[in-house]
Amino acid sequence: MFTKILIANRGEIACRVIKTARRMGIRTVAVYSEADAGARHVRLADEAVCIGAPPPRESYLVVDKIIGAALATGAQAIHPGYGFLSENEEFAEACAANGVVFIGPPVSAIRAMGSKSEAKKLMEKAGVPLTPGYHGDQQEPDFLRQQADKIGYPVLIKAAAGGGGKGMRAVDRSEDFLDALASCKREAQSSFGDQHVLIEKYLQRPRHIEIQVFGDSHGNCVYLFERDCSVQRRHQKVLEEAPAPGMTAERRAAMGKAAVDAAQAVGYVGAGTVEFIVNQDGTFYFMEMNTRLQVEHPVTEMITGLDLVEWQLKVAASEMLPLRQEQLSIRGHALEARIYAEDPDRGFLPSIGKLIHLAPPAETLHVRVDTGVEQDDEISPHYDPMIAKLIVWDETRERALARMLQALADYRVVGVSNNIGFLSRLVACPAFAQANLDTGLIERERSFLFPEIAEPPAEAWLVAALAELIRDQQYALAEADESPDRHSPWHARDGWRLNGTARREIRLRAGETEKVVHAGYAGASFTLEFEGKTTTAAGRFAGSELRVDLGGRRINVTVVSANEKRHVFIDGVCFVFSAIDPLFHAGSGGGAEGGLTAPMPGKVIALIAALGAKVEKGAPLLILEAMKMEHTIAAPVAGTVKAFRFNVGEQVSDGAELVEFEADKNNRTSE
Repeated sequence: MFTKILIANRGEIACRVIKTARRMGIRTVAVYSEADAGARHVRLADEAVCIGAPPPRESYLVVDKIIGAALATGAQAIHPGYGFLSENEEFAEACAANGVVFIGPPVSAIRAMGSKSEAKKLMEKAGVPLTPGYHGDQQEPDFLRQQADKIGYPVLIKAAAGGGGKGMRAVDRSEDFLDALASCKREAQSSFGDQHVLIEKYLQRPRHIEIQVFGDSHGNCVYLFERDCSVQRRHQKVLEEAPAPGMTAERRAAMGKAAVDAAQAVGYVGAGTVEFIVNQDGTFYFMEMNTRLQVEHPVTEMITGLDLVEWQLKVAASEMLPLRQEQLSIRGHALEARIYAEDPDRGFLPSIGKLIHLAPPAETLHVRVDTGVEQDDEISPHYDPMIAKLIVWDETRERALARMLQALADYRVVGVSNNIGFLSRLVACPAFAQANLDTGLIERERSFLFPEIAEPPAEAWLVAALAELIRDQQYALAEADESPDRHSPWHARDGWRLNGTARREIRLRAGETEKVVHAGYAGASFTLEFEGKTTTAAGRFAGSELRVDLGGRRINVTVVSANEKRHVFIDGVCFVFSAIDPLFHAGSGGGAEGGLTAPMPGKVIALIAALGAKVEKGAPLLILEAMKMEHTIAAPVAGTVKAFRFNVGEQVSDGAELVEFEADKNNRTSE
């Protein structure tokens, strides 16, 4: 067994590998970019080596730098994690050439499965079921459109070298094919350095089910059952679970055999994932094989009781698989939710910034949190905005769903937008709860998942006001402690006045709604008047946790202050208020009139509209690339493109004016 390994990855991936290595007594070496100098995986590792500037192509994707770090530190093997260089055959070859073990499959297997089109040919020979499509080398746009026309719409354009939902476009009509193809090729080139695509029939209401396989160098290969990854957005997984709901023993055995056949067809060694697209009737077709450990592997670990990273290390050290197929079994049900710094109400735009407050649920036998960040860390624009993977387990799916809802309700994130509320609605969605699954579930259930933003309930306004009053008293006590006369009455915040008590207005804003809570002092408590009702209130802070008594009803809440914002967590829902100082009113203003701004930091990769062009509402103007995804900036109304503020290839900051745009006169709102 190895005594020291280098982890060629970052974030929660690297932290996950470090956890197992430490348990096994294996020392770890982290690599990091300049942006990750203070990252959690760097803090956890035994050693760390800086490998370059923040962009991945200057650090985490530079083979020579990573190999050099391994040789310099005496690492005997390199774990690539998942993503970055995990499926890069040149990297695997470089490891072998330098006498360093690559903790992954043979180069031949990576090469065979690295091209989706070549993989399909191999699977056809191995007798693995395939989806109808074109997987050839001819790539002229008109020819590809002809192939799509033959297959029949809808079709799916997929980057041949792709993965992770990148470089994929669904096309419903022949006339839309060429534009979608161009966009797909741009994303494929940016993400994988390869524009080659394949075309497949796009199945209606399919499920996405994958089989975890494991092989060793002694000819053994097993499958560790399935994961259902049907809940997706933009072809990227949102929720995963194991086992797949509704899976019969017969179908599990058939899919497991097909996955093992696929792995053995390429002489597979190590952890791999064979992905299938599954019809509602249970028929299944090979989609692709990922020659690495997957992001969602924890749900497999939870239902099998196994550590798959430990298996990887043992197999890489030439040991046999720890168990045979007949020794593997399923116990219970597991779910995984990906906690991202993103805004679901703005098309899941990534959010960057400092994690001012980060409090995940407590880890137990039922709850697991895999994360690469801690409180006060930054979510960087350079990398995937994942905060954590939240994994739960219980004896049944129903109980696992309840566990997940509670764990999400206990998660506290302040400082960046996040998808926790969306995930809670998704888990509670009747379609998901009843296992009515397919890859279009999120779009199909939009009305449930994206409800109109409701005004906070009266309880939330009262809690926010009470928190302001208590914090005011705490600040006064702190000031008293630092003064020469701690007991001076001038330090008190008890509302005392000659011949009476003070009344105070707490002015708060939620969204566009501004309201006032009138507060009176009543010894150790307060009287709060809100919308014509008076309530007696008291509370005590313990850090950010607030124990509240509202009219005799006791509740536990969390209140986090961040500048003028007050984040109030009640019953798993976060309400955000702005505390308004009546003595100060900031003037309202905006950017340059007619300007369209960047919703996030990114790079301009295409200017679509022509200067001076008159365009309709919704017409694409330019394309911004951020966090590995393309975002189209569209015309807000009909109007004229006056100027572009940036050229293709230039970086832009959040809020930067991108386009000077003049609305048509009939679209302008009179003042």
